[in-house]
Amino acid sequence: MAPRGGYQPPASPAPSSGPGPLSRRTDGGPADKKQPVRELPNAEYGEAQEFRTNQQAAPLAASPGGAQVSPGPPVDPGASVVGFGDPSQQPNQPVTAGADSGLGPDSSALGLPDPNKVDLKNLARVLPALELIAGLPTSSQSTRNVVRRLRSMMD
Repeated sequence: MAPRGGYQPPASPAPSSGPGPLSRRTDGGPADKKQPVRELPNAEYGEAQEFRTNQQAAPLAASPGGAQVSPGPPVDPGASVVGFGDPSQQPNQPVTAGADSGLGPDSSALGLPDPNKVDLKNLARVLPALELIAGLPTSSQSTRNVVRRLRSMMD
């Protein structure tokens, strides 16, 4: 029989979790007493046992306020900041290193993708739709010009 349409409330897991001590697991995992430990289909050697162990080893926190985390040593976020008047941390590297002008390596040394090529690759996928829009009798001359320019950049 085909399932009914419309919203179907979840049977076993909670539809939504409450705050703090009222929180309940919403994925119907092993902490939910009604759900058995799930099996991993097509598991390779040793994966199924590890999967079951991980499900059983991660129950919800028993304390009413949630798990207590002990604070570590205080961290100073400004400890690694170099001030304007401080001496250079890299004295043998020119100030213009990483820029496209001046001494040192240019921006290609950073290994970042060329943003123009990425944009053109994304625009190439929608170019047929843009050409369709530009071909409409109600499209403006500037829309046609933009599509012509994009098409010329693709070649």
